[in-house]
Amino acid sequence: MLRIFNHYIYKLGFTLFLLEALILVGAFYLGVSVRFYSPDHIVLHALYPQAGIFALVMVFSMNTMGMYHLENREDFRHTLLRFMPAFALGFSLIALTVYIDPDIYFGRGIMGLVMLFSAIGILSVRLVFCRAAKLDFLKPQIMILGSGSLARECAAIAEQNDSHHKFNLTGFVAVSDETHDVPLTQILPPYQSLLSLTTEHQVDEIVVAVQNKNIASFPVQQLLECKLNGIKVIDASAFFEREMSQIRVNSLNPNWLVFGGGFDQSGLRTTIKRLFDLLASIALLIISLPVMLITALCIFLEDRSPIFYRQERIGLEGRPFTVLKFRSMRNDAELGGTPKWASEKDSRITRVGQAIRKLRIDELPQILNVLKGEMSLIGPRPERDYFVKQLCAQIPYYNLRHSIKPGVTGWAQVRYQYGSSVKDSLQKLQYDLYYVKNNSLFLDIIILIDTVQVVLTGKGSR
Repeated sequence: MLRIFNHYIYKLGFTLFLLEALILVGAFYLGVSVRFYSPDHIVLHALYPQAGIFALVMVFSMNTMGMYHLENREDFRHTLLRFMPAFALGFSLIALTVYIDPDIYFGRGIMGLVMLFSAIGILSVRLVFCRAAKLDFLKPQIMILGSGSLARECAAIAEQNDSHHKFNLTGFVAVSDETHDVPLTQILPPYQSLLSLTTEHQVDEIVVAVQNKNIASFPVQQLLECKLNGIKVIDASAFFEREMSQIRVNSLNPNWLVFGGGFDQSGLRTTIKRLFDLLASIALLIISLPVMLITALCIFLEDRSPIFYRQERIGLEGRPFTVLKFRSMRNDAELGGTPKWASEKDSRITRVGQAIRKLRIDELPQILNVLKGEMSLIGPRPERDYFVKQLCAQIPYYNLRHSIKPGVTGWAQVRYQYGSSVKDSLQKLQYDLYYVKNNSLFLDIIILIDTVQVVLTGKGSR
């Protein structure tokens, strides 16, 4: 895993991203060369803008279609199913870009050749990747210190992770005073030291999954010895953060929160985030204005006024504010006065409401909340006071999500399904905590791109 601006990126995905970007640029120059029969007729430096724009648009389109969300079920057929709509989207975006700025037009003949060479290059790389990803020797060898429920959870992630970042699990090293919650056949011999076990099994990493590290039998010196001999030692909390891009509440230690890295709320970060919010929100408002006008008309025609739905939500530092959304439910949705979780196939949602929720259009009026400074474009979704009080009482660390401004979209929204219960709120909180800890402009851009994918696929909508 690579860590860029505190956010973990799969090395394989990042390598594919760079390699395919180079292929796209190379395919552009090759297409121009073939079209004009000789590279001597081409002024290379004059094509830099077009080649760069082409590569950027195509990589964005492939990322939007999830081609860099590498999954364990990945095969060549699965790649083809995502590749075709990605290239169709890329072609449409390039046509739109040329319409906006005709100076970058490079001809239909060139475009056809460039798309052909790009497809051949990228599909060839993906074919090699699909075959190489099945080789076991590419998987790191890990050993888990601990044999309780936390160790079992770490093992499940290591062996069943949906991504290609899987591990070969050597086994578990039991610690006294801890109940066994893993298969006894996978517990390694207790008479060997940690260093000898790592040497014998060629272990690359030890995951420390012991709930109570203050017990007398906790092998601090042995772990230090392993680390000094080049073995990576990682805590369960950091393992969850790295592999799942979330912070697990059940493995959290207050000391880890206080003394660990991240949680950058400096003045510089706040200023950069505010500038990003203003620029992105103004651009989004201009682009989406026709969609918002059509949506308002459709809501009025189906269910009359009001067009907008105003509701008090809890924002930064627990302060209430009024959020603005397009109304997607009937006027009598909460006739009894008691707030209710939205549920799947909720009968209170209108026909127009179903469509705008699926496409996330109902959230667009919150751009005004962003411009007012009550919300950010990216952040934890704001919740109602009724549910906040309920969740704070049931879920540890829930209030940490109020240490930054709430967002129109967020890490939990692009990584998890629509929440409709306390259990769902716990899962989403773990993603929100990851964002609060590791938020950066880089992560904000990733979330925006992933949000486009969510909107296009309807993933997680309700």
